[in-house]
Amino acid sequence: MPRRPAKLPRSFYDRDTVTVARELLGMHLVHVQDGVERRGRIVETEAYVGPHDLAAHSSKGITPRTKVMFGPPGHAYVYLIYGMHHCMNVVTEAVGQGTAVLLRALEPVSGIESHTKGPGLLCRAMGIDKRLDGADLLGDALYLTPPPRGEAFHIVQRPRIGVAYAGEWAAKELRFYIDGNPFISRK
Repeated sequence: MPRRPAKLPRSFYDRDTVTVARELLGMHLVHVQDGVERRGRIVETEAYVGPHDLAAHSSKGITPRTKVMFGPPGHAYVYLIYGMHHCMNVVTEAVGQGTAVLLRALEPVSGIESHTKGPGLLCRAMGIDKRLDGADLLGDALYLTPPPRGEAFHIVQRPRIGVAYAGEWAAKELRFYIDGNPFISRK
């Protein structure tokens, strides 16, 4: 049986959020549920850089919904939007910072049979829901790994999607994706 790549260490997440958002591109998101492994290559992310970022959920302070964002790095922040779509973020930086990276799109690798273009579809395809809010990404059910073999790609940087309410923060180029990848959510 081939050896699996090691999980990303806590130190990977305990860094500047924009750096993590860029470096998550190409990494694999893995969810093991009921003995079935789903694996996808991250091709699009968005950085949310703390309470001063008016597009970040943490801009409202610590609430029951956002407390995970303020927790230790390397945990999943999963929430429901529009009452029907789950979204998954990766918590970054030190405790108390309120920073995270939204996973926007995946390229299916294995065990995925539905669309992954967009954060809600990504979570549905991966079987990720509110039960995984706060999950330690160094655990055995939900984790990230480097790809089995690296490849060079060009990163595109653009404004985030769906944050027009955030004033000047809506125009900040904090969305990153792999140029030319057919699985990104929106060009």
